[in-house]
Amino acid sequence: MQKIVIDTNVIVSALIQRGYPFLIVDAIFDNINIQVCISEELFQEYYDVLNRKKFAKFPDFLMRAQTLLADIELRAVKFTPTAEVMIIKDDDDNMLLELAEVSDAAYLITGNSNDFTITAYKNTKIVSPKEFWEIYTLS
Repeated sequence: MQKIVIDTNVIVSALIQRGYPFLIVDAIFDNINIQVCISEELFQEYYDVLNRKKFAKFPDFLMRAQTLLADIELRAVKFTPTAEVMIIKDDDDNMLLELAEVSDAAYLITGNSNDFTITAYKNTKIVSPKEFWEIYTLS
């Protein structure tokens, strides 16, 4: 089973547009060979960000966000990071690396190439949604 961590920006993009983030989110919950890894902190960030008023301008955003959050809560496996990481300047991004480490995730999927200038952290490859989609469709 392949474990993945999904950055919040990928979740937001999946709800706004029909690009690689949408394809990934749509496909991973139908694939029993992929396990989405979350922590309490990451799930709270998903919830807080997806409920921001600025996203209400997108048709059905809130309804689709609530459905996706319910899917994540039901199907994702929750981990509790035990080690603090201080590699990236944004603490929220370090939270993702901590989760990737404790869950032994194969991939961390992010659209944030500004802060994630590294391509791997320990056993986890850090990839864009497009890169993950290409890997996913080849397997």
